[in-house]
Amino acid sequence: MPVPETIHSRMENGVSYNSFGIGSREVNGHYEICHNPLRGMSADEIAKWPMPKSSDIDRALIDKWADEAKKLYESTDYAVVATHPVLGVFELGCWMFGFDDYLFRLAAEPETIHAFSERWLSFQLDVIDMYYGAMGPYIDCTTSGDDFGMQTGPFISPAMFDEFVKPYFKTRIERTKKHTSAFYQHHTCGSVYSFIPSIIDCGVDILNPIQPGVYKMEPELLKKDFGDKIAFWGGIDTQRLLPRGTIDEIRGEVKRLLSILGQGGGYIMSPAHCIQRDVPPENIVALYEGAAEFYR
Repeated sequence: MPVPETIHSRMENGVSYNSFGIGSREVNGHYEICHNPLRGMSADEIAKWPMPKSSDIDRALIDKWADEAKKLYESTDYAVVATHPVLGVFELGCWMFGFDDYLFRLAAEPETIHAFSERWLSFQLDVIDMYYGAMGPYIDCTTSGDDFGMQTGPFISPAMFDEFVKPYFKTRIERTKKHTSAFYQHHTCGSVYSFIPSIIDCGVDILNPIQPGVYKMEPELLKKDFGDKIAFWGGIDTQRLLPRGTIDEIRGEVKRLLSILGQGGGYIMSPAHCIQRDVPPENIVALYEGAAEFYR
């Protein structure tokens, strides 16, 4: 992401602080958040908190990425997929306030959350104009990420989603699609069935990662209710199946998902999240060999 460094950016006592002041510590090969800079602050203090400035973004870096995208687009048969250049309003809020503080303020201090989101949306739109303005003609798909769900259900109600997330998310996608005809993929872990109509209305073309085993995210249900309106990307379990499943179990799940989500197209098979260090290499091979066989 082309987010510039700020006065917050530093490493201190084993904690890495990013441009927002969010502190993370390494745990088993991943950086996990351990410090939320806006936790407990007043509305005035939040408004004064130094945030990254779009004017400090390295334009040369964006030009470099655009040049690489153009070369791939013009000289290869690969699908060119751009990453999401900015964080979503919900996820950034959870990380800066802390999940508990942020979710509490959605109910108790809605004006504080809207002020924070409006401020971040302004930065998002500036970055979108720079990023997609440069590489928009050369990409086939672009991604975004903002986790809205837990395994047992969404973090907030559909009404709260439509008030606190949808207006900013929809504006972000509309601005992106002014610069590119690329498909728009959005990543949200967890159970988000009740949000999918709003996600579609925001302009999302592809939903990722279709986390298996969580509430109301069964592939049969998703395909039946939304298969003619949105494509699906993911679906292979990384919590149990890939790390502990047998080769036959993995191949069987590949075949099952293709028979459901792949009917009539609209499905991109992949793991539901990162393949971590507890996954045996032979299980990864089984996934992709099975996909190659059963796609045919």
